[in-house]
Parts: sequence; C-alpha cells; structure tokens
Amino acid sequence: MDLIHSRLANTVLLYCLVLAGWGLWRFFRKQGMDSSFWGAVVIAEILVLVQGGLGIALWAMSLRPGRGAIHILYGVVSVLSLPAVYVYTRGGDKRREMLIYAIVLLFMVGIALRAMATGVPVGE
Repeated sequence: MDLIHSRLANTVLLYCLVLAGWGLWRFFRKQGMDSSFWGAVVIAEILVLVQGGLGIALWAMSLRPGRGAIHILYGVVSVLSLPAVYVYTRGGDKRREMLIYAIVLLFMVGIALRAMATGVPVGE
C-alpha cells in the first residue's frame, strides 16, 4: 500500500502540473472555465482525496512518515485547496477564475513536492 501511496503522489503531482499548464494556456487565450476543465478539476480533487485516504490507512497500519505532522498538514492543505478556490470564486467560470485555478494548481504542485520530501518513512 505504501508503494501505491507513493505512485499516486507522482500522479497527483504530474496531473496538477498538466492541469495548471492547461489553465494558463486557456487564460492567455482569453478563455474561461468550460465543462472539460471543470471535470478535470473534479478528477484532481478525487485523486487528492484517494491519496489522503491511503495516507490515513497507512497511518492506521502504523506506517508513519518521517516528519508526520508537517506531512499531514501538506495533505490537508492539498485536500482543501480546490474547494476553497470554488468557494472564493463562488463557482465562477470567467477568465479571472481560470487564472486563480491555474495558480492554485501550481501551488498544489509545490505542496505535493514538499509532502513527498517530508513523507520518507523513518529509517529510510
């Protein structure tokens, strides 16, 4: 299960990076949110939730990350980022919202990198 958690972290990282690039591309082309991008954002949130669920399962099995508290903080921030943007933008779909989502997705890439750096189990 630890391997799946690790590989899913890579998936979240790359998916958010691609999604941020797509969002910036749409922003610079003066486009807002469309149904395809909304669907991709929902998939990103589902990936992060599954990642968190696996992390909770690993914690329950006493497989703890090296710097547990900060690793968990990064996970919580990742889970809350996209819903927070939705609330902040009130579900808007204009060009401005596209830029906000792209920036937050880049932030999530950074959070994923930091979580991966702090998630090395004790003893490795």
